[in-house]
Amino acid sequence: MKSLFPKFKQLSGWFFAPEYRWLKIGLALLVLFIGAFVLNRGLGYLRLLSDPRSHSFLQWAQGDSSERAALITTQQDACPGAPFILPTDGFIGLLYEDPRGPYSNSNPHQGIDIFSEGNPGTAPVYAAYDGYVTRDENWRSALIVRVPDDPLRPGEQIWLYYTHMADREGNSFIEPAFPPGTSELFVEQGTLLGYTGDYNGNATRNIWVHLHFSIVKDDGNGRYLNELLFENTLDPSPYLGMALNYQCTSAANGCTAQPVCNS
Repeated sequence: MKSLFPKFKQLSGWFFAPEYRWLKIGLALLVLFIGAFVLNRGLGYLRLLSDPRSHSFLQWAQGDSSERAALITTQQDACPGAPFILPTDGFIGLLYEDPRGPYSNSNPHQGIDIFSEGNPGTAPVYAAYDGYVTRDENWRSALIVRVPDDPLRPGEQIWLYYTHMADREGNSFIEPAFPPGTSELFVEQGTLLGYTGDYNGNATRNIWVHLHFSIVKDDGNGRYLNELLFENTLDPSPYLGMALNYQCTSAANGCTAQPVCNS
């Protein structure tokens, strides 16, 4: 320990010397930023491990078919009093406003992730509600459906966003009826849109086979807002009749008479 003290003294003397002051301040800020980032990630990991809801992820990842089956929500009809149907069967693993990784308290999950049993391209995805399908030219795995009249907020327009419907290489599982460039094609609730996949764009992080589904607000001029921003989305709980908000539910496994958070 004594041998380290002179080195520490020498280093601190260099740091507080007037030469290269701004460089040293920048270095200190960089170290603080990295430390804060690592601390935030560490706290997020601890929260993941301590949250009982996270145990289901381990069960899904490590369990056999019977253990996985216990986590799957199958709801092909709309829940009582709810306008939407669940767009695909599966394990609703990440909830709305979920802060667990890869999300955070400052950037929570904007929708729900429904994980599929089986290989990519096998679990069907259906239209949750009547609307008009658009698929941009460069969308390999995604569709968005315009709902002109929000069934829970009459007079408002909303958009239903579906993504990850392709394999890791970007081979699409979207139905041929909706090729790139599709615009304003009407579909009824229950129409087959495609199949779940594990496409994650150019990101190196592998993801399990799933569908990401979110309800996106309109910009007031007939266009959808940026789905990546949480404030541009709506809680899907009342639309599906299921408790899907991370902040007020301990599970998400079917219809409930009280799907929304108490005020």
